[in-house]
Amino acid sequence: MLLWSLLVILAPASAQADGLTFLAPPSVFEGDRIVLTCQGKKNWKIEMVTYYKNGKMFFSSKEFSDFSIHSATLSVSGNYHCSATGRGLFQSWEETSQTVNIEVQELFQHPVLTASSFQPIEGGPVALTCETRLHPQKSKVQLQFRFFRGSRALGSGWSSSPELQIPATRTEDSGSYWCEAGTVTPRIRKQSPQSKIHVRRIPISNVSLETRVPAGQVIEGGKLDLLCSVAEGTGKITFSWHREATGPSLGKKTQHSLTAELNILAVRESDAGGYYCTADNGHEPIQSNVVNILVRIPVSSPVLTITAPRAQAVEGDVVELRCEALRGSPPILYRFYHEDVTLGNSSAPCGGGASFNLSLTTEHSGNYSCEADNGLGAQRSEVVTLSISEAGGYRRDFVIARVLGGLFGVLAFTGGVVLSYHRCHKISGKSSATHTHRGASSPNPQESTQPSLLFTMEDLQPEYVNVDSLGVDVIYSEVMGFQQPEDSANTRRPSLETKDSQVIYSPVKKS
Repeated sequence: MLLWSLLVILAPASAQADGLTFLAPPSVFEGDRIVLTCQGKKNWKIEMVTYYKNGKMFFSSKEFSDFSIHSATLSVSGNYHCSATGRGLFQSWEETSQTVNIEVQELFQHPVLTASSFQPIEGGPVALTCETRLHPQKSKVQLQFRFFRGSRALGSGWSSSPELQIPATRTEDSGSYWCEAGTVTPRIRKQSPQSKIHVRRIPISNVSLETRVPAGQVIEGGKLDLLCSVAEGTGKITFSWHREATGPSLGKKTQHSLTAELNILAVRESDAGGYYCTADNGHEPIQSNVVNILVRIPVSSPVLTITAPRAQAVEGDVVELRCEALRGSPPILYRFYHEDVTLGNSSAPCGGGASFNLSLTTEHSGNYSCEADNGLGAQRSEVVTLSISEAGGYRRDFVIARVLGGLFGVLAFTGGVVLSYHRCHKISGKSSATHTHRGASSPNPQESTQPSLLFTMEDLQPEYVNVDSLGVDVIYSEVMGFQQPEDSANTRRPSLETKDSQVIYSPVKKS
């Protein structure tokens, strides 16, 4: 019974010795995070856990815990294992894990600086390249590069491009160059060996002048760049620009460059002519070829005129639409519009204006405009309005004239009736007075009242009515008649409601 109890107590130590394990990632690259793990059974009573690299302790703990390397480098490579010590009921124990080899692989090779020429001619370009290669399993990693001359960084610093262009070298550009390549996350930096570059100096040769304009042609009011360049030349070069048949230069620049520009911000029509430039680096000036510059002028706003065979255009007439821009380089294309709808176009190859003939219908009434375009920007004219009458308008005028003539005849007849009435009234008045004087009995006033007509000049005034909804004008005259009592002194003009009227209408032409 006692022997059995001793076996039960000593059993855990043996199990502890069989269960110690060391864990590490199977594949590691520069910059990777490495987690080292020493594992045992959960019921072990641990006094100390120790980590080893190449047989040397580098970490220990009183419990099982991981050890992390945040960014692996090549120096991390080696053989790793762990050990654990503890105490049982009757004795202490120690266990050691198996050994694991960790080899950190290079993410990318050390860079090497190369140059298009290590002995460039002064003024010539040089291309620097920082060459390296990523591990095939890490081909998607993004690298950055920067270049140095001595301790001075070149360009704008870090760049995703492995190349740096020096467009024009100078003698002071000679020196030791090197580059650096690296990753953003994690941060790994590697430098190339230094390389010597020596810049050589040569005399000026092959001076040339060329123009640079935004649209490929020189336009009045636009920008013009005169570019003077030399094929070879070293040191400070003085560039000078000239115009033929003029004395002083248009401008000068002295700089370490094979090219220089003279900028004319606003070209004028008078700037047309021949230009050349010279270059000098301390020897005699070398002249370029002569470049002839033609200045093109945008069109001005055109003027539209419409010529008709009569003052009032009528249906069937042929009118001439003429469009002309007073300024503008030829050729000029003219377009004609009616209510913003294109009627047609005409070209003026040598400048000036152009015409377009149009046979009129009533639908051609409205607004007309034209447009001039010589490829430098189209310009529109002001709107011209054209009113067209129907061809039968003259016959209607003749009919209206006859109707008006009849109307005036009626008015003349009415005037005659009024005149006759007044004459008869005077005679009747005298007869009545004689009869009274003779002592005859006075008749009944109602019986003696005679019917009469009274027309006033105000009643005969013509009335005008504008009927907008019908689109015509109407003129009419109203003749009204009513009875007039004999006692004219006490007569009150009857209201319009008591008038017996006759209305005569006549249409007239609307202006």
